[in-house]
Amino acid sequence: MITVLPGFFLHCAELSPLCFILHTSRADRQTAMTQDALKQAVAQAALDFIKPHLERDTVLGIGTGSTANVFIDLLAGLRGDINITVASSESSAARLRQHGIQVGDLNAVGQVDFYIDGADETNSALQLIKGGGAALTREKIVAAVARTFICIADGSKLVHTLGQFPLPVEVIPMARSHVARELVKLGGDPVYREGVVTDNGNVILDVHNFSIPQPLAMEAKINNITGVVTNGLFALRPADILLLGTSNGVETLRAL
Repeated sequence: MITVLPGFFLHCAELSPLCFILHTSRADRQTAMTQDALKQAVAQAALDFIKPHLERDTVLGIGTGSTANVFIDLLAGLRGDINITVASSESSAARLRQHGIQVGDLNAVGQVDFYIDGADETNSALQLIKGGGAALTREKIVAAVARTFICIADGSKLVHTLGQFPLPVEVIPMARSHVARELVKLGGDPVYREGVVTDNGNVILDVHNFSIPQPLAMEAKINNITGVVTNGLFALRPADILLLGTSNGVETLRAL
């Protein structure tokens, strides 16, 4: 049995064949890390992971959100070694440029070598819920192009079954009510995220009280609703590596 975070245990049999723990760096077991410290730790671990692989033509995909922002700030120290980045949101692109890091158009780069982003939830298969920052569509596009998707998150994001965090769904504005009715039929309680417009000019419905034991099937089912741009389930394209910050240090899980 492996302790992943206090009160959460995984047997090796439960991790295989979906994922296995590759490496664990242990911190002082007596010191509980704050959430900010956990974000800093996983962001640094991601930087340490990619640094040996940076080459003249390396393309980095950069996510959106508070944990991704910490990574961007750390990445500034390597600006001279970075060829080009692709950002999953206008806010991340602006932050990268503020640090003097070049941001390119995904259509011009072809392939992304590493995509680094956070998550609102993850299960042991590294299937995710993302979109708390309303950037899910562009995040999903960059993840689809990435050779390696590295997810960075604190231990509170690891759950047995996805759905405790409300599932974001990006919707064409005129279809909002129709999509909401269809989501109710699927068993969820959709709530319009008022005042939020995505970088693509769309709106967000957050689906509450919606347990998702079969993320692959549910991702496809929601995406098939007319008017849905995409939903925040990253199951068809899960993370390849999860760097999970816990009070015991940074746990590294890899999908098989």
